[in-house]
Amino acid sequence: MIDFEQACNIVQENAEETRKSATRVVSQARALVKAAQTGNISAIKRTKEKLKDTLIELQGKVADTDHWPYSEEEELELFTNRFQDELKAAAIEKELTLFERDGVLISYPSIVRILPSDKAVRIDRKKVSTVRPSHLAGLLLANQNKKSGFKSSQFIESLYAIYSDIVDKGQKGKKDLFSDNGEVVLLARIYKLMTALPGASREYDRSDFARDLYILDSDGPSQTRKGNKVSFPSSTGARRRSSDLFSFVGPEGKAVEYYGIRFSQGE
Repeated sequence: MIDFEQACNIVQENAEETRKSATRVVSQARALVKAAQTGNISAIKRTKEKLKDTLIELQGKVADTDHWPYSEEEELELFTNRFQDELKAAAIEKELTLFERDGVLISYPSIVRILPSDKAVRIDRKKVSTVRPSHLAGLLLANQNKKSGFKSSQFIESLYAIYSDIVDKGQKGKKDLFSDNGEVVLLARIYKLMTALPGASREYDRSDFARDLYILDSDGPSQTRKGNKVSFPSSTGARRRSSDLFSFVGPEGKAVEYYGIRFSQGE
């Protein structure tokens, strides 16, 4: 089975030859119109023959474009087992950083999920069907160079609202809720509440959450509008469970893990 990139290239080349052939048909048709308008009998006869020849040529080119090397089963196998490697190879060609983590591909700040049954990918929350590896790598590279629509100021306020509700219920009305050593809450609890609605965890999965935590941790803001500072304590001891960790890979390929969150009062 040939590579997907190669298959697309063959179709592209055949289609370009078809376009050129179609242009020649149009050119002969225009010449025939002109000959008929002026009543040039010899030109009419000559151009009619040329038009027939170019039409025959065009039919052959169209037949070439009909070739597609994959069956439905082979397309599914391609996206299930081979597409990821082809995309990685295309990324190297474009000098694009692409890392695999927890079953997804990360090209900061984009997260790519392969959707074999749809023969497509999902980049962050957008389904993308234009998946020729070189083209897709170009899209990811462009994403690195454009301003992200992520609003970290809104994200930290959402985290704070859920955090404060959890801690408030645990404190049962006690004062000094956010001391300098505020209570640590598992991020897994925060994420569970953020995605409580049916289907929400599919639209915003753990990788999305980890990416947003990384952006907030790296770029800020470091405190809410009311001045409550955020920090992300690491897990320790036997309580460390994989289900409590949120992993991400930064632009330089460094893996980071997030476990807990704490808000404390600013000075």
